[in-house]
Amino acid sequence: MAATSSHLKADLALENDLWQAGYQRIAGVDEAGRGAWAGPVVAVAVILPADPAALAPLLGVVDDSKRLTPAARERLFDVIQARALGVGNLTIMFRHLLPNAMVATITFLPFLVTGAISTLAALDLLGFGLQSTHPSLGELALQGRNNIQAPWLGVTAFFTFAIMLSLLVFVFEAVRDAFDPRKTFS
Repeated sequence: MAATSSHLKADLALENDLWQAGYQRIAGVDEAGRGAWAGPVVAVAVILPADPAALAPLLGVVDDSKRLTPAARERLFDVIQARALGVGNLTIMFRHLLPNAMVATITFLPFLVTGAISTLAALDLLGFGLQSTHPSLGELALQGRNNIQAPWLGVTAFFTFAIMLSLLVFVFEAVRDAFDPRKTFS
């Protein structure tokens, strides 16, 4: 086969033909390294699952590992390794995919909480929030606005609000770091 400049697209055409011909196990073989003269060489054979649907999700992402970014290669490593070892879909989902999704959710959570607190304080300041008998930051800011002769009310509301929101962000950052599966503690 002559070398061409276009990149071949990975598909399962050859494998499908072999499965239809009755072959049960089809191995993919590859080597990595610099060659026997220049350094170590590693040769690997992987037996593909007989279910093409199990390979289909990877074909859209991986057609040549050399074309993946290092971050994408690192992200896919655990999933491909678990699939090669025969780990089931639910185990892969709970052990590899959900922890990574949880990090994104926990990253977004402090913005939701601080937004909710800010909205409640703004509604209280405008008179649409909690009843005036309930203490809140918005009520404290409203009293500071209504009593200009007592500036400590407004200053107290501002600093309480700023410190509380900053601490919330710091706490959620620590929680996110604790749940990050890629983080290594040494």
